[in-house]
Amino acid sequence: MSLLRVGVIGAGHLGYHHARIYHAMEGAALAGVADIASAARDRAAQDFGVPVFECFEDLLSAGVDAVSIVTPTMTHAPLTLACFESGAHVLVEKPIAPTLPEAEAMVEAADHSGRVLQVGHIERFNGAVMALFNASLRPMFIECHRLSPFPGRNCDVSVVLDLMIHDLDLVLKMAGSEIVQLDASGVPVFSEQEDIANTRIRFASGCVANLTSSRVSLESMRKIRIFDPEAYVSTNYSAQEVQVYRKKPGPLPKSGNPMEHITVTSLPVRKEEPLKLELEAFLEAVRGNKRPEVSGEDGLRALEVSWRVLNAIRETR
Repeated sequence: MSLLRVGVIGAGHLGYHHARIYHAMEGAALAGVADIASAARDRAAQDFGVPVFECFEDLLSAGVDAVSIVTPTMTHAPLTLACFESGAHVLVEKPIAPTLPEAEAMVEAADHSGRVLQVGHIERFNGAVMALFNASLRPMFIECHRLSPFPGRNCDVSVVLDLMIHDLDLVLKMAGSEIVQLDASGVPVFSEQEDIANTRIRFASGCVANLTSSRVSLESMRKIRIFDPEAYVSTNYSAQEVQVYRKKPGPLPKSGNPMEHITVTSLPVRKEEPLKLELEAFLEAVRGNKRPEVSGEDGLRALEVSWRVLNAIRETR
């Protein structure tokens, strides 16, 4: 296995864990970490014993094959373009960019440079979600709930771009057809952006998806429910569990509880740290110079639908 020199730009809450995993990963060498905050640099230097830089340009000059960009959304496009110019492959956290023109420029630059661009839609690497994708379902109705207490960070963007975009990415992959109708509503509560949002999407396939996201909930919830012509599937992202409910063959009993005619089975789930699987997939794509599991085009598509949701919300306010 060829050794890849990997850097991390942005060593805050999530970026620190990118660095932690790269540092321990076989076949990867953490070449350095860049962050404008001295506390983040000091922590990375102490915990990983690697060079740290205040300017990302110095990290790129030190020589890296691939980079994780874990910085505020507004910086994603310029940092990604600079990394491509230096010859590095990029994993950029979601959302891919704040605007569609910036995201399009990033995808075009990846194509032009021949570099891998992967977007950090980490739920694709959740064991429950991977089991769900392998279940060969034909969704007719999808319901998603992603609720959390107010985080106090990442609130420079709407909850649609902060939280709902995860579920939009998954729904787009599962529905597998074009959107024919989209309605949405949302309100700000503690920030200047929407803190609660709901959207209902109808696809050409006949599938309907209802998504709710909130960052002002007293309790956390990350669940998705799917109605298939043959089954009802309940997925808990946090517990990484998938339960499938099916009606037993044959007619319903004439007496007794009809619910006893339902079988409940659990899908086998690969319970590993999703971020570790995400970073391993990124470096595998880099080594093979192949399309990553979550490509720039995937990130662009999720962003495009997120902005459709946002525009629908703001047109009604």
